[in-house]
Amino acid sequence: MEFVNGGVCAAKGFKATGVEVGIKKGHSGKKDMAMIFSETECKAAGTFTSNLVKAAPVKWDKKIVTESDSVKSVIVNSGVANACTGIEGLNNCDILADKVASETGIKKEEVLICSTGVIGQQLPIDIMKEGISKLYTNLGENESDATLAAEAIMTTDTVSKQVAVKTIIGGKEVHIGGMCKGSGMIHINMCTMLGFITTDVNISKEMLQKALSEVIPDTFNMVSVDGDTSTNDTVLLLANGMAGNDCITKVDEAYNEFKKALYAVCEGLSKKIAADGEGATALFEVKVLNALTKQDAIGLSKSVVTSSLTKAAIYGHDANWGRILCALGYSGVEFDPEKVDIFFESAAGKLKIVENGVATDYSEEEATKILSEKEVTCIADVKMGNENATAWGCDLTYDYVKINADYRS
Repeated sequence: MEFVNGGVCAAKGFKATGVEVGIKKGHSGKKDMAMIFSETECKAAGTFTSNLVKAAPVKWDKKIVTESDSVKSVIVNSGVANACTGIEGLNNCDILADKVASETGIKKEEVLICSTGVIGQQLPIDIMKEGISKLYTNLGENESDATLAAEAIMTTDTVSKQVAVKTIIGGKEVHIGGMCKGSGMIHINMCTMLGFITTDVNISKEMLQKALSEVIPDTFNMVSVDGDTSTNDTVLLLANGMAGNDCITKVDEAYNEFKKALYAVCEGLSKKIAADGEGATALFEVKVLNALTKQDAIGLSKSVVTSSLTKAAIYGHDANWGRILCALGYSGVEFDPEKVDIFFESAAGKLKIVENGVATDYSEEEATKILSEKEVTCIADVKMGNENATAWGCDLTYDYVKINADYRS
């Protein structure tokens, strides 16, 4: 497996682009609509927010993924979430899908729709219909086209987020590429953002959904920025089969290789989200080692990565290990605090700061140096079993409050 460029256009037969249509009022020059389009029919899989309040496009996409035999296009807008918009919001999804169908010659049941932005506002449907014509005219299959799409789905993101890989399955070279947006209103609870993944692998719809559902818990579901789960969270995975491998219809070597590559894409996108958390200055990674069960490892790592006090300490480059041990302690997981070892690690080195629940004679100066890097890892070895888990988050800064205090204005 090899990481490559190209984002959602890395896989054969996929085109994309992004344009400005004027959804983001007062933000002239910022792209706000994107399209992904496949030359051939795709199998589609998806995972969606667990928030009881679900945006209209989430409801639309769940129905399409469940009931449609094939999908060929995804339309995404930023600036307006189309959430809490009632029947008009759902009708607007239908209007947009109808417009894509008339513009491209596909069925409206082959169109997926996603939105992100301010909750409670109706979509500016007329300018978005014009935008669909503009998008279809400008579709391209190059890396630059994928980047335009990735930029168009951004809200408070400071950078666009893309990952792609290639590997060999059944003697054929296959590609998986993805883009996502996510910076705030992100919490561990499926699936923390909007994500779009394309692949040219030949795989059944059932196995495509199985692979995505198995990868999500250890990737996107292990990211938290601020403890808020959005109304619009969606990850969509499209496979058009153009790589020409024998169709993957069961769990075998080909399936496992596909799942491995899919995991790499999802993990890469997840870390990009965490690193670009609103106001963040550092990616904060938490590894829990040797827990009794997998669920214990997940619970412990999530508890630390979501601790506001710990996140603030990371921002201050302060080796305040008591906050970490405290967060482990209120996780609800049973463990022996007097067995726990804690380490800090970054590009500047690795340092054990706690051994068997007690502080080591570590250097505060060295600890500060390690914690001053752009990517910081906390390792907690609880010595209870053999299960491990990793969660991703970011530090908590003054800018997070500033960004969210005036988000609508």
